[in-house]
Parts: sequence; C-alpha cells; structure tokens
Amino acid sequence: MTTKKGNYYESVAAKYLQKKGLYELNRNFSHRRGEIDLIMRHIDTLVFIEVRYRKQSGFGSAEESITYSKQQRIISTANFYLTQKKLWDMPCRFDVVTIKPSKHPLKEYDINWITSAFN
Repeated sequence: MTTKKGNYYESVAAKYLQKKGLYELNRNFSHRRGEIDLIMRHIDTLVFIEVRYRKQSGFGSAEESITYSKQQRIISTANFYLTQKKLWDMPCRFDVVTIKPSKHPLKEYDINWITSAFN
C-alpha cells in the first residue's frame, strides 16, 4: 500500500476511534525497529494502534497480516516511545483497526476495532 493510501486509512481509523472517545497523540511514530500507525489515549490508557486495510482477503485477512514478527516490531517501537516520553508507569495496550470495503450500500467501510490485540 502506498504512503498516501496508508495515510488515508489511518485518518479513517483515527476519526472512527475519536468518535469512540479516544484522543490522538501521534501518527506514524517511527523508530529503527518499526513504526506505529496511531498513538492515542483512551481514558487513562495509552493505546498503540496498527491500522490494516484489505480490499480482498485472497491472501489472508487484515487481522492475519499482523504476524508475530510485526507485533514484536510494534512492541519494540512502543517501548522506545514510552522511554522517550518518560511514560514508564502509564498503562498501555496494543489495538488493531482493520478496514475493508463494505458490502452494505449505505456504508463505505466495515471497520473492526480489536482492543488488546496482543501483548
């Protein structure tokens, strides 16, 4: 997926999550080990979010595309973020937002928000 498309779907996910009460802190936070698409706050919890879009599931679902290796890169990057921001004691979790085209004529996308998707 191109950067432009990735940014678009990250915006779709961010708007969806803001409607659910989350507050955006950072987008596309990078470290040498990886990148975190969205960093948001949900009440008193810091939430690291991976956004995945799949037009079709022929090569696996969006959820299946977040491998153990990808999870480890996100966790490593989150640890760097927590250290950099001195947020060692803040509760945090890793969520996943998947987006796919909707089959419903009045909806553009089907969005699935998976909280605490991995540790």
